[in-house]
Amino acid sequence: MEKHLDFDVRINRKGTDSIKYDFAKEMNKEEDLLPLWVADMDFKVSSYICDAIKQQADHGIYGYSDSKDDYFQAVADWCLKYHSWRVKREWLIKTPGVVFALATAIKAYTQVGDSVMICRPVYHPFANVIKDNGRNLVDCSLKLKEDGRYYLNFEDMEKKIREEKVKLFLLCSPHNPSGRVWTKGELEEIARLCLKYEIIVVSDEIHADLVFKGKHYVFASIDSPIKDQCVICMAPSKTFNIAGLQVSNIFIENEKLREKFKAEMRACGITEVNGAGIVAAKVAYREGEEWYLHMMDYVRKNIEYVKSFIENRIPRLKVMDSEATYLLWIDFRALGIKEKELTNFIEKKAGLWLSNGEIFGPQGAGFQRMNVACCRELLQEALEKLEKSVKELT
Repeated sequence: MEKHLDFDVRINRKGTDSIKYDFAKEMNKEEDLLPLWVADMDFKVSSYICDAIKQQADHGIYGYSDSKDDYFQAVADWCLKYHSWRVKREWLIKTPGVVFALATAIKAYTQVGDSVMICRPVYHPFANVIKDNGRNLVDCSLKLKEDGRYYLNFEDMEKKIREEKVKLFLLCSPHNPSGRVWTKGELEEIARLCLKYEIIVVSDEIHADLVFKGKHYVFASIDSPIKDQCVICMAPSKTFNIAGLQVSNIFIENEKLREKFKAEMRACGITEVNGAGIVAAKVAYREGEEWYLHMMDYVRKNIEYVKSFIENRIPRLKVMDSEATYLLWIDFRALGIKEKELTNFIEKKAGLWLSNGEIFGPQGAGFQRMNVACCRELLQEALEKLEKSVKELT
């Protein structure tokens, strides 16, 4: 029986070596800020996961571990049920995380100086792994239209692909930080361009299970030959709040691409992932559905609560209509605060710790990302602090 379904419980995470709660001082932040930044949840994980890890701990031996058929089957069943995607075992490679997989793909499929394309604003490690590995970052900026949503700029994309001789494209689907769910038509156009110019696509789909509006299409599952030149990155970490257990599922259908990826992993000395992560992921996919569905309902209501609160009580701010993830992209530009002072205002005046929009690219200036995967009480406290600080500006 699932025992961890009360998401209203406010759990004290301080003193647990939590990056979100325990490292403010190391990051030059005040220690009393309410943290709504890094993307993990403040909810207890499924009790089935806790029980499985306790059982593993009680065994008392923590040696080298790997997964067998039952792990793959649990992952495959989930992919089929929630994404209508049939996967084969030979496609699967486990990594310690999706960002690690992005870096591995960059090293496996490109050379120093080669061009890699992203569409900013986007999850900030995308730019980091490109630049840190000596590749040329090509930015095809998303277009923010009057309807308050981001759109891909395909004309600019093709122009830059030609001019910069792009070799690799990093896709964020669903999109972080905006929560945009790309339509099948948009994904098909990405596929058309990447097939035309022989570009490998690495698709970060870590938030695929966290869709509230529209439908997520696994990039490799669209009706296109693109499946033969793409890498799909998934993980239970965001879905089931087990990021610290470090296991991700990378699917590569093309055998040559798969072997290049494996070779790069071996060169990094990575041959196994976290044993507890294997146990947790398998149990999550097999027995975590009840927890997952309750969590989705709670987060959906949190999103609605934040949007309603800001619309009615802090109307100078605008919340982008989020279709996926538990992260909200909030527009502060109407406050007229210079970018360098905005984070200071949020921290010093409102007492909140959000993610500064500029880390997602220069297009994020004036925005902040808020994590709403927390109890309603904490969210209400944070929004009331923000409301008070904004009113004091006038």
